[in-house]
Amino acid sequence: MIEKTAIIGMGALGLLYGSHIADHAGSDAVTFVVSDERRRRYRDKIFTVNGKVVDFTLESEEEALPVDLVIVAVKYHDLESALDTMKNCVGSHTVIMSVMNGISSERIIAERYGEENIVYTVAQGMDAVKIGDDLTFSQMGKLHIGVPAGRNDALLREVVSYFDRIEMPYVTEEDIMLRMWSKFMLNVGVNQTCMVYGTDYAGCLKPGEAHDVMIAAMREVKAVANAEGIGITEETIEEYIDILRTLRPDSVPSMRQDSMQKRKTEVDMFAGTVIELAEKHGIPVPANEFLFYRAKQIEAAY
Repeated sequence: MIEKTAIIGMGALGLLYGSHIADHAGSDAVTFVVSDERRRRYRDKIFTVNGKVVDFTLESEEEALPVDLVIVAVKYHDLESALDTMKNCVGSHTVIMSVMNGISSERIIAERYGEENIVYTVAQGMDAVKIGDDLTFSQMGKLHIGVPAGRNDALLREVVSYFDRIEMPYVTEEDIMLRMWSKFMLNVGVNQTCMVYGTDYAGCLKPGEAHDVMIAAMREVKAVANAEGIGITEETIEEYIDILRTLRPDSVPSMRQDSMQKRKTEVDMFAGTVIELAEKHGIPVPANEFLFYRAKQIEAAY
């Protein structure tokens, strides 16, 4: 039974799920495990969620003990250090979930901690924005969870039981790999387009160059996914554009938030991954090459 959760990462999703667990299971049910340097840096910070001050337990990575559930909620370029930070949190029965963007974090985590500990997770439908130490959101979205075909689902059932107890919004997926690739497709389109064109969700949805580039980038992911044996269709693209329409129009995705605060973005995980896989299959991806080039230019000009 899952009782104690450790979260790695105090970004938008870390705070989002940490505050939900604290509200529904009590503050003792969740802790944020951080490096000693981050613990010193965060000690005097005041974090808020939708205007409410939240007071989380910060635990040093060296003092941490095994927990029932670890949620990895860091940026792609911080994953390797996160694997070190969580080393004392993972015991023989610990479930690991990654709410990171992309399609590769589960594989990277499995190389260190084993595939059998992981429940595959896609965080979808939220419009969480974290500026400084303040998180705001109007849509919490849902966690889509599952395990690859043919794998034992005992840990998945454990997570389902826990999520039911704490009223965490979730969906169990028959084909979790299709869901992961579909969300990746949306992120490749909207995250990068919002950053490169300096716009919000509404700006990507209205007719014009930004919209056209977003759709082109998503179609390139579809082509690569199909070559990898993942059944994304044009209908999948329409489904995800419809999801985009449910989010607050003036809100922005994580890459745009990062560029606004002059932080390193996840362009390598988005366009970088698409370009790498496209080369393997001989598929042209000009929209992603353009977005990759422009995103790198913007980062270089910080």
